[in-house]
Amino acid sequence: MNIYQSFLFLLAIFTITYCDEHDHKYEEGQEVVLWMNTVGPYHNRQETYNYFSLPFCRGSKKEISHYHETLGENILGVELEYSGVEINYKRDKEKTDFCEITLTHENYDAFTYGIKNHYWYQMFIDDLPIWGIVGEMDESGKSAYIWTHKKFEIGYNGKRIVDVNLTSESKVQIQPNTKLTFSYEIVWRLSNIEFTNRFDKYLDPGFFQHKIHWFSIFNSFMMVLFLVGLVSMILLRTLRKDYARYGKDEDLDDMERDLGDEYGWKQVHGDVFRPPAHPILFCSLIGSGYQIATVTILCIVITILGDLYTERALLFSTAIFLYAAASVINGYAGGSLYSRMGGQLWMKQLIVGAFFVPFLICGVSFLVNFISIYYGSSRSIPFTVMLSVTAICLFVILPLTAIGTVLGRNISGKINHPCRTNAVPRPIPEKKWFMEPYVIIFASGILPFGSIFIEMYFIFTSFWAYKIYYVYGFMLLVFLILTVVTVCVTIVATYFLLNSEDYRWQWTSFLAGASSSIYVYFYAIYYFLFKTKMYGMFQTVFYFGYMALFSVGLGIMCGTFGYVGTQAFVRKIYSHKID
Repeated sequence: MNIYQSFLFLLAIFTITYCDEHDHKYEEGQEVVLWMNTVGPYHNRQETYNYFSLPFCRGSKKEISHYHETLGENILGVELEYSGVEINYKRDKEKTDFCEITLTHENYDAFTYGIKNHYWYQMFIDDLPIWGIVGEMDESGKSAYIWTHKKFEIGYNGKRIVDVNLTSESKVQIQPNTKLTFSYEIVWRLSNIEFTNRFDKYLDPGFFQHKIHWFSIFNSFMMVLFLVGLVSMILLRTLRKDYARYGKDEDLDDMERDLGDEYGWKQVHGDVFRPPAHPILFCSLIGSGYQIATVTILCIVITILGDLYTERALLFSTAIFLYAAASVINGYAGGSLYSRMGGQLWMKQLIVGAFFVPFLICGVSFLVNFISIYYGSSRSIPFTVMLSVTAICLFVILPLTAIGTVLGRNISGKINHPCRTNAVPRPIPEKKWFMEPYVIIFASGILPFGSIFIEMYFIFTSFWAYKIYYVYGFMLLVFLILTVVTVCVTIVATYFLLNSEDYRWQWTSFLAGASSSIYVYFYAIYYFLFKTKMYGMFQTVFYFGYMALFSVGLGIMCGTFGYVGTQAFVRKIYSHKID
């Protein structure tokens, strides 16, 4: 082999390796793969099955290299299988039969069931999704018809595919013991769509950028101004009067002070920094809240910069990676807080903090997975993926949490409260029913929920219906508004609690911030009943199980916001020498 032949050989290897769907570049005549993904009821978006679970037939071309799915795709139930249909770049193909099946009674029943339940299917060409309907019933609802011809119109720009459209044709009535012949057609068209903008056709600006969306942002912003003004009034006016009153009380002798009418938050200065009940659980929740908040803000920012929603399961895979990497933040926040509370069982706190959220996720996932396996759905998580998740928890999350805990205990784990803690807890006096902690907790969640419930509708619709959420700038604004509203509401609630001489502010501040998640779950129930047409045990358990996880995660994050803001407030008001 001479130098020229060697060069051609290396060029051919380079072309085969780097001109495909992985870099989205093709040479004329090169194979373009049509992947068949899933099929399932239109109204139950998450109830999906393997495409060939219905008795569809494959094309004659069967050999192709194995397609490696990511961890995110495996968890989300993506099952790509080669269609066997031959497509070549920029090569038109007239109507061509690619397979034929005989409808046995079993096949007939399967197709009829799918058509009656409005089964749709999903395919991919060059990572661009394509949707189609299996068939339709006649007006009487007695005869089923199936579409047997697929016409693909593919737009190209240079060496890249920028647009794919599917038209289903040739409606044929299905009957037992008859033959069905499936055909396809390929039409290539030159397009002026830029490759970077090829996903825009799947977005819905009219829905996500509606006037109501903008109005909700403005309304939430006005709520923030109101709450910031309210908190400022408490800090500047009410506390100033309190300090003046307490300053006069210090001029009295002991007998006059004992006979006086002292009341308010000053009276609990010797107990306000007493560790809360169940400190291990509390610190683990705070650490998890820091971790969830970090992952949320990073995912939003990265998606704004990189459009992660355009790649299949990329955002979910990124979230898994970021959650594992952010474990060090969990360990630092939870470990340092536990140390400042004087905790000694730091190893136990480390383990609870590392596995609390993964345990909840795995518990719900296993429940849904058992039902998914019973249904034979593609949503069932393979055993190898379970092992991968377990390995991530044991060999990534746990060590990083341990590192964070050690750093937190040594860097910011010293006790530095501005007030001494009394040896004997002060009795909590009786108070009005509306000043009880549980009332304050439930009332505190109303305003934070009011600032996000419009955005919840758009998020729910994108996940449970057929919309692609892409307005992550809106989500970032709502995230910041939710943070400010939660902190402000929790500070006000804590001030009322302390003024009633109840020093149990740690759990109250956390739960007051987290209570907005209760209203989110109530809204999820309303959304399921009145905004969707979901049915069946699988979809119902999937919906309420994962909405419960979403609400718990949101609650942990907002509870952490509430506690962190309230902690700064409490330290501020007790930093004066009042003991």
